[in-house]
Amino acid sequence: MGVFHCPFGCPYYEDEGCIDCGLCTAETEEEMVEASKKVRAYLKEHAIQGKSIQKIAVCGKGGTGKSTMVTLMAQALTKLNYSVLVMDTDESNPGLYRFLDFEKTPKPLSTLMSRFSYKGQPEEGTDWIMLPEIKVSDIPPEFIPSQNGIKFLMVGKIEDPFQGCACEMSDVSRGLVLRLKLAENEIILIDTEAGIESFGRGVERSVDMVLSVVEPAFEAMALAEKIIYMAEGMGINRAGAVLNKVPSENIKEKMIAELKARNVQTLGTIHFDPKVQEAGFEGRPPINSKAAEEVEGITKLLMNIVQQTT
Repeated sequence: MGVFHCPFGCPYYEDEGCIDCGLCTAETEEEMVEASKKVRAYLKEHAIQGKSIQKIAVCGKGGTGKSTMVTLMAQALTKLNYSVLVMDTDESNPGLYRFLDFEKTPKPLSTLMSRFSYKGQPEEGTDWIMLPEIKVSDIPPEFIPSQNGIKFLMVGKIEDPFQGCACEMSDVSRGLVLRLKLAENEIILIDTEAGIESFGRGVERSVDMVLSVVEPAFEAMALAEKIIYMAEGMGINRAGAVLNKVPSENIKEKMIAELKARNVQTLGTIHFDPKVQEAGFEGRPPINSKAAEEVEGITKLLMNIVQQTT
């Protein structure tokens, strides 16, 4: 089968947490489909209802505006007195730190990747990554700089040719999000890589909400359908789409109708904003924009819904 990523993080068959789904032993496509059905059924059955939203994954097709959504939502959450941690799990997009107004990137977690499989005594200063539960305060400052109420964490980037695939980085992302223990007023926003590969690796396994950012394009809406399907199969009962770059109300209504036909709930709309496009071109925070106001309204609505259902 090649490299296998257990959805429950089990390194071996029948290890602690194994549900005997058969994914790791499947040899045919039919066996893999049946095993995936078992995983979906198990996760749906064990989904936690009414849990507060603290871990939010922002997903979608490349170029839809995931990083913009994460940036503006982080700013909105700080205004609501939340302590926000932004986690960059995209191994290719280099500009999120500039959107967040940081001068440089933090030390990437990829420098610790060997520690995840290390069997002996961890090196000094890296033992925090081995903890069964990781608090934000456990993470050394060089990995998690902070300013304006926002902390920033970066898994790492592919910097050179022949560096290998991003599988190990996804393992780092999944392991940290799974074991991250947040305080009551803390929220993590995860800027995922484009597409759905992260779902195949189980990065979103332990999040409380999935937001699919959708631009006016067939591919973006079709991918949103897959994202919501996979989120629900992981037992995530809060998932929906945020429309972005919408040029008109007519297009907005058409997008909402198309997504509804695909069983995707629309949670909010961000209209096309030249100021955001200009900020992206210059690599600076998209502040003082109409889009920022709209994301603030969407964020307030989402958090109010959470408070009413917990």
